[in-house]
Parts: sequence; structure tokens; C-alpha cells
Amino acid sequence: MIIDGRGVAEAPASAAVDLADAQRRILTDSDFYWREQDGLKLLVCRPLEDAGFVNGFSTRLGGVSDMRGDGSGSDLNLAGYDEDQTENIEENRRRFLALFDSERQLATAWQVHGDGVKIVDSPEAAAATEERFDSLVSDMPGLLLGVKTADCVPVLIGDPRTGSFAAIHAGWRGTVRSIVAKAVMKMVENYGAVPADMIAAIGPAACGRNYEIGEEVIAEFTANFAEADKYFSETRPGHALIDLHAANRDQLIAAGLAPGHIFVSSLCTMETTDLFFSYRVEKSKYGRTGRLMSVIGRE
Repeated sequence: MIIDGRGVAEAPASAAVDLADAQRRILTDSDFYWREQDGLKLLVCRPLEDAGFVNGFSTRLGGVSDMRGDGSGSDLNLAGYDEDQTENIEENRRRFLALFDSERQLATAWQVHGDGVKIVDSPEAAAATEERFDSLVSDMPGLLLGVKTADCVPVLIGDPRTGSFAAIHAGWRGTVRSIVAKAVMKMVENYGAVPADMIAAIGPAACGRNYEIGEEVIAEFTANFAEADKYFSETRPGHALIDLHAANRDQLIAAGLAPGHIFVSSLCTMETTDLFFSYRVEKSKYGRTGRLMSVIGRE
């Protein structure tokens, strides 16, 4: 059964405080809602959906992987073949894609923390998942563009006038290279999209309350953005917390999107590891971590 009522379903008893807190936060994020099916949980951006774009940000619930090594075998790990069994990831992807109302081809890329944007203009291009890019754009029906994250910022963009759409993986390296602005420009150049018409959703990621960086990252942002200091909260000499959600939102606005067309989830992957994978929290504990997936396609 799908629990899709654009509200919050009751959290499973096994998911203690983190999940309950995440559920409460979604109640205040009226631009997002939970969709549930067969134990899976998907965060959907309502304005993107209303504009004609299927979309969703995955969670770790409802899969067959055991990324913590505790024997639970319930993690929905959607990538990272070097840290999980292929059959687990394929089954997890099958379950994840079943959340959507029609059969669609999934297009992803080998992400390299860069600023490359791939144009997906054929089934063959969609199937070429070993190509190295961190953003994908398309206007093809029957397609889902997907990016994989585990603390980095996922951004989904749709243009209701042209039907073009984009999925973007924005870690700190992609953010400092303005990858979201480059994806917007590809939509303008290739589909005649107008940024003011676009709608964007920024999904769960490591947030400015928890994501600490060092001198290298501080220096990169300072060199590339005149007002970089506003994204930092100093924690100790040479270190600061950084708000990548805010940085990517500002880049979208600078690229021409209307502030009222940008929707930002308040959920932090580092705070809610019962719900999301977090590289920063889990890699040191378990020696590996799963990958979330954020997807978008045309209705």
C-alpha cells in the first residue's frame, strides 16, 4: 500500500529518535511530503510534482543491504559497488524504481566531484553510466535522471515550459565550481529554458549545523565567492561549519531562478542516520556507507 497523502505516516518503531524528529520537521516543510510503499520511504518535492515532474529523494529504509554490519539487512543502498554486493544494489534499485507510477529508464553517471554536465538525449546516452559527470540534463520522457549522495547536496530542477529537467550532485567541490549554475545554463542552451520559469528542490544533505571544513575548503570558497564568509561559522582556528544548502540556493538565484521557486529541505543527513546515509558519520564507524539517490523525470 502507498501512503501518499501528502503528510506524514507513522514512523516504524525500530527507528527511534532521529526518525521521529525528521518526521516532525517535515510537518513544517510544507513543500515536501513523504511517500511510502512496502517499507520504503521517499521524500517528494510537492511544487516540482505539481509542475509535472516526478521526483524524489531516497532514504535508507526498505532495502536488503547491511551497511552497518549488524545483520539487519534492511538498508536501501543504491550505489557503491565496491562496498556492497551487486545483487543487493540491483534489488534495492528495483524496489526504489517501483515507487514511481510507470516504467522508466534510470540514467546516472560515474560521479567525480567535478562540474561536468551531461546531456542525456537518447536511450544509449542514458545507459552510458560509466561516463564521468556530476550533473545530468534532459527533456526525454520515460526517463529518470539520478544522482547519488551520502552528505553531498542533491539538487533537482524542472522547467515546466520546455519539459527539461536536471539532477545535480553538489559536494563542496561542485559547489565551489558553481555546478548548479552550469546545469541551468545547459538547460538554457539546449532546450531554450528560461531560468525564471524553473523550479528547484534542494534535498537532504550535511547541513550547516554539522558539516565542518578546514583551511583548504575555506580558501577555495573565499577565492571564488566575494561573500563566502556568510556560509561559514568558525568552530576553531582554521576550521568552520559550512552551509552548502545556502550556497547552492544563492547560486540558483544568481543564475536567474526566482527565490520563491527554490525549495530547500531542512533535513540533515548527519543528524538523521536512522533515515539517511552519512559518509561523515558512518564511514569511520563501519568502514563503508551506503548511497542515497535523488531522481527527477517528466510526468
